[in-house]
Amino acid sequence: MLLAAIVMSGCASRPPQQQDNICSIFREQPRWYDHARASERRWGTPIAVQMAFVQQESSFRARARPERNRILGFIPGRRPSSARGYAQAQDPAWQDYQQATGNRRARRSNMADALDFIGWYNDVSHRRLGLAKTDAYHLYLAYHEGHTGFQRGAWRNNQQLRAIASRVDQLAMNYSRQLPACESRLRCRRWYQIRPFCR
Repeated sequence: MLLAAIVMSGCASRPPQQQDNICSIFREQPRWYDHARASERRWGTPIAVQMAFVQQESSFRARARPERNRILGFIPGRRPSSARGYAQAQDPAWQDYQQATGNRRARRSNMADALDFIGWYNDVSHRRLGLAKTDAYHLYLAYHEGHTGFQRGAWRNNQQLRAIASRVDQLAMNYSRQLPACESRLRCRRWYQIRPFCR
């Protein structure tokens, strides 16, 4: 049962009720903080940026998928893309991530894997496109359009997409301002951790 609880802690969880406050999110799901921090240490994307991406992409729903297209207005058709999971990663990008990291068992419904994917993807955006890892606006555009699509620049004429990227950027800034109020507690919440030696 203990093993099952550990496995489930990173998997499908009920979406947080108050998604505009990162401390409330981590209060409900403290393990998500650990996963985001591990991804930040590995790839360099700040916790706040990672979590803003997840909120925008899936509203923290582990099994989120795009709505099916409707034929004649009511017959369910194909989904518009292969995106799914917390990060709404599509099949080709997810396969690239698995190959690049060797993490063949990674699942898009697992928050640890989803956050690691976001960190990895943004690291590629940083190296290929020169985007700062704190630049949530342009990182999100590259995430949505793909690296080649971002370079082509069609997003410049897409007001709806730019508005979404602005929302992600604003949410990341809000999360960044909120996080210091609870981060020390999140880092020192285990019985064996003693302040000020928590890392």
